[in-house]
Amino acid sequence: MFRGATSLSLDAKSRLAVPTKHREALQLECAGNLVLTAHPHRCLLLYPQPAWEPIQAKMMALSSFDKQSSALQRLLVGFAEDISMDSAGRLLVSPVLRDFAGLDKEVMLVGQGSHFELWSIAAWRAQLEQVMQDDGFAMPAELEGFSL
Repeated sequence: MFRGATSLSLDAKSRLAVPTKHREALQLECAGNLVLTAHPHRCLLLYPQPAWEPIQAKMMALSSFDKQSSALQRLLVGFAEDISMDSAGRLLVSPVLRDFAGLDKEVMLVGQGSHFELWSIAAWRAQLEQVMQDDGFAMPAELEGFSL
């Protein structure tokens, strides 16, 4: 279970150091083999490879003749890259994915349970601002009556 938001920096070679608290779990779960891909919200998704495989299978089972399905296939599967943590727990973020998500030096790694989101710091702040606006957040129908 990956939780928490961590501010990180990409190094000069566009590598991201995975926080220590997540490295061991990733080594145990997937031997450091991960999938990094694009998300429609202009962030990146980082999945342990075994968690990604069923998602990719579901995406590829969709009709390629449906415009929305094929657009999601192009985005999620088309941008997907197999990456591995190096011995220092770092991940290389490709230029294509950095450009897609607008990543510069400062980024946010946000745990989402089974995976992580990787945001540019500016896009992350914009997301938070949008959620915090009085009318910017509506509960999905399936969470009606839910409380914390």
